[in-house]
Amino acid sequence: MGLDKSIYSKVLVIGSGPIVIGQAAEFDYAGTQACKSLREEGIETILVNSNPATIMTDEDIADKIYIEPLTVEVISRIISIEKPDGILPTLGGQTALNLAVDLDESGVLETYDVDLMGTSVETIKMAEDRELFREMLVEIAEPVPLSKTVSNIEEALVLKEEIGMPLVVRPAYTLGGTGGGIVYTEDQFQDIVSNGLSASPIGQVLIEKSLIGWKEIEYEVIRDGSDNCITICNMENIDPMGVHTGDSIVVAPSQTLTDKEYQMLRSASIKIIRSLKVEGGCNVQLALKPSNLVAKALNNVSEDDPEYYVIEVNPRVSRSSALASKATGYPIARVAAKIACGKRLDEIDNQVTGSTLASFEPSLDYCVVKIPRWPFDKFAEGDRSLGTQMKATGEVMGIERSFEAAFMKAIRSLEITGRSMLWEPPDSNANDFNKFSSQVGSLISLGPTDERMWAVMKALRLQTKPDELSKQTGIDPWFTRSFARIVSVEKEIIKGNLDEGLLRRAKRFGLSDAILGKLSNLKSEEIRNLRISLGIKPVYKMVDTCAGEFEATTSYFYSTYEQENEAIPLGGEKAIVIGSGPIRIGQGIEFDYCSVHAAWALQEDKFKSIMINSNPETVSTDFDTSDRLYFEPLDDESVRDIIDNESNGNDSLTPVVVQFGGQTAINLSQSLDEVNVPILGSSAESIDIASDRHLFEDFLSDIGIPNPPGSAVSNVRDAINVANEVGYPVLVRPSYVLGGRGMEIVQNDVELTKFLNSALETASGRDILIDKYFEGREVEVDAVCDGETVVIPGIMEHVERAGVHSGDSLAIYPTQTLSDSEIKTIVDYTEKIALALNTNGLINIQFVVLGGHPYRSFKDKGADYDIENLDTKVYVLEVNPRSSRTVPFISKVTGVPLVKLAIKSMLGQKLKNNGFTSGLVESQKLVAVKAPVFSMSKLSGVDTYLGPEMKSTGEVMGIDFEFGSAVSKALISSGLNLSRGSGVLLSVADKDKPDLKYLLEDLSKTDCKLFATEGTAKAIAEFGLRVNQIPKKIDEGHPNVLDIIENGSVGAVINTITGDRETLQDGFLIRRAAVEKRIPCFTSVDTARAALAILSQDSDAYNVSSITDYRTG
Repeated sequence: MGLDKSIYSKVLVIGSGPIVIGQAAEFDYAGTQACKSLREEGIETILVNSNPATIMTDEDIADKIYIEPLTVEVISRIISIEKPDGILPTLGGQTALNLAVDLDESGVLETYDVDLMGTSVETIKMAEDRELFREMLVEIAEPVPLSKTVSNIEEALVLKEEIGMPLVVRPAYTLGGTGGGIVYTEDQFQDIVSNGLSASPIGQVLIEKSLIGWKEIEYEVIRDGSDNCITICNMENIDPMGVHTGDSIVVAPSQTLTDKEYQMLRSASIKIIRSLKVEGGCNVQLALKPSNLVAKALNNVSEDDPEYYVIEVNPRVSRSSALASKATGYPIARVAAKIACGKRLDEIDNQVTGSTLASFEPSLDYCVVKIPRWPFDKFAEGDRSLGTQMKATGEVMGIERSFEAAFMKAIRSLEITGRSMLWEPPDSNANDFNKFSSQVGSLISLGPTDERMWAVMKALRLQTKPDELSKQTGIDPWFTRSFARIVSVEKEIIKGNLDEGLLRRAKRFGLSDAILGKLSNLKSEEIRNLRISLGIKPVYKMVDTCAGEFEATTSYFYSTYEQENEAIPLGGEKAIVIGSGPIRIGQGIEFDYCSVHAAWALQEDKFKSIMINSNPETVSTDFDTSDRLYFEPLDDESVRDIIDNESNGNDSLTPVVVQFGGQTAINLSQSLDEVNVPILGSSAESIDIASDRHLFEDFLSDIGIPNPPGSAVSNVRDAINVANEVGYPVLVRPSYVLGGRGMEIVQNDVELTKFLNSALETASGRDILIDKYFEGREVEVDAVCDGETVVIPGIMEHVERAGVHSGDSLAIYPTQTLSDSEIKTIVDYTEKIALALNTNGLINIQFVVLGGHPYRSFKDKGADYDIENLDTKVYVLEVNPRSSRTVPFISKVTGVPLVKLAIKSMLGQKLKNNGFTSGLVESQKLVAVKAPVFSMSKLSGVDTYLGPEMKSTGEVMGIDFEFGSAVSKALISSGLNLSRGSGVLLSVADKDKPDLKYLLEDLSKTDCKLFATEGTAKAIAEFGLRVNQIPKKIDEGHPNVLDIIENGSVGAVINTITGDRETLQDGFLIRRAAVEKRIPCFTSVDTARAALAILSQDSDAYNVSSITDYRTG
């Protein structure tokens, strides 16, 4: 028997915080599953997390939800309030795991007699502390690479001589390989080791022999308290060792292992989890000797080496756990939560089959391919090389019967503009790493980058032998030969004989209609019509965890080109929710939140909900979120095939919902409308008017609402004419884009010419809008409309003036500095726009308030103390005819269920009948602040300054009854909080010098030591404050600006920018140094003022309460 479940009556679950590179939506999925699992056991569940964008922080998920900073002090206060019996930290990523150790070491758990559920602190330390883990492996006779932990540079230098280069640096207690790297040269050594020591919470790094080129294999294992242990899934990385597994293309189950190798590594994984005494899920990463072909090309494989090495273990639910769960259908987080309560695997039912227990190992009769989603389409200037520090923001998964088809499906799911598998990277001569001349003389880069797969396919098309590619890349020849088979099919189609047999074979290899059209010089619609006329249609197979051995009850399907269709159309009223695809900058977890709520709202109104999505990390792709899940690419072909399947040949097509999947779903609205697919909510015409910049300009003019002057253009000449007519600076804005993609504020004709070409590429053939840039106060509104009533739950005021993307701004609810007349105008414009657009569902509108100073002090009204008498004008910047990234935030702080109301409106219900009237809902007696979170330390070469194109990867929320406390908590959670007495480096642009006096007034009330570059230092001295002048140029003496950042003299940097590109480059090194040192760097004077304004507040002068208690007062 397992432990008595009554031991735990109340449990605190610790979440993972904001979405950052290395820790993304997989923990929202895991935490949500865990809370549901605990409540199934009758346990009162308390959740703490700082992220408002997640399903996890919904009030229905746990009995109490705290959206508070994830710090020891805050969690201690929650423990003292709630008095839980246990804490569950193993489902909140590295953040929760580190907090569990800190809570234990600070004595909090002992003081309040709280049990650490599941995995013990000793186990966490043994797995996370590199030296302890190594000692444990040696003790159980598991092979480890030559390695040693060090705590300073001096020890590292000694070890370098002993091991030799290349070598790998792995910091302890970090996520996503943060701070780690591969050292090839003496120049890299000190930088990577120093960065690793700085990133590790305990100041420790492991330095080990390089195994670059060996196969990387992962096993997902689960164990209960009675030592029952099973493997859920084994996974093989296509990319060999040297690339972080989060940046690797991963295949499940493994394709190249012999049965002997599979069993050997399985046994080792089980042996390790048992030795660690992990209770719950665990991920084991191993390096396996490569194939003989690859081994001969390497210099780090010898006969004396063991068959494999153990690399590392995550003693928690991890990124790979989410992938393994979705790949197999086995709900790892749900089972892990029950194990933490004392249940054995053979006491837990398998909800997927409904007839087996969790002790049955899953079996797969299909292939799964995961491909990371990198942000380099937004950050072209970034370092695209991949190593041991993760850079991907998200991932996609393809499921098919063969590897080739699953791979091609995953490529389609990436949603990179203009990049199908036929795209080829340009020849590069940037460096000599992993390059070779193909047989036709073209130089191709094959080093590990986000573009490597396209380079491999290009090389194969140029007649390079698959085995030669394996020697160059370390990719197992089984995979390169598979890629060669895809290229072989391409070449057959190009020859021009696309008969029924070849078309069917091409579809079985995963070639999309769009690719087939390009190869055969036909339109994709012609290919679609041809294959349907030949009866070549996909069927849908079930993901059931047992390869059909048992009857399964789940409705989780993937497409394939075979015979039997297992997805019989659902009966009754139903609708398809189009999800948001991979997590990426500009389209994050907020849209998964909206998609999930849309599915739930449909079910509440007796509609069957059908979800389509391609993201394995999210709640939307959990097997029980919807009545049916199709795990498919979000493109026109897949969506229409699913609609056809659900419509079963009827003239009445199944309706779709496109408002909740971000720009991905909205972009499908026009093509679906063209083939008469019914769209629930706002019509395709309304969506087009709001999304197309040119049509929107005309629309606003017709209803008499002002927007910044400008015009739509399609070429450089017209753009320059418009820009000179309205006057620089101007804002360049494409249509139908997400996250401000391709947007830029430009100052002159030269910059406009440069950036317009990029914007035209992003716009995919649509016109570009050139607007006059207004530097005013930015305000944002989300509203829901049923065609008669427009409900506005709240108005959000941005701290940063217009010009900083709304996703990168501090957003405050309710407004703190707007006048009554400004609020009245914003409400009036919102109602007019929503009604004139015939909005049915959600709409997001962004405004700029022009007049007076663009910054209004939240503390004492600053220079604009007489707000009501200011002569201001409100302009509309843009309208999004869909859910926005602020919908979860505003829904949670106001209690207005926006997505639910939108679905009711789409189904014909009136908002008035649901208790709402037109206009602005009365404000709550609280203050909530949404703050952005950035992952810039992971993206070398990317500038951190804020502008109209979004750069943040996630968000946090501070909520309290007073403004200062709410801002303080938001800044703590986002890592932008300042410390009294720390040094501050200021380098302020001339245009911001007038605002410097306000910054200095706040700084004068602190004990901060001031450092400044020449021009800023002069202004500070004139104000009467003591300042240390520091050379800005690196070659002008020491200590310079980089020295004082790197030696710890300063704890924050304020570096505002002009629009001049040359000056922008001057500050780049300052901003990057601050990011690498992980100290706050403010590039907006407005953000810095808000941070400084609350610096004098007592560190514990804030409340800690549940989100419900804040709203009820």
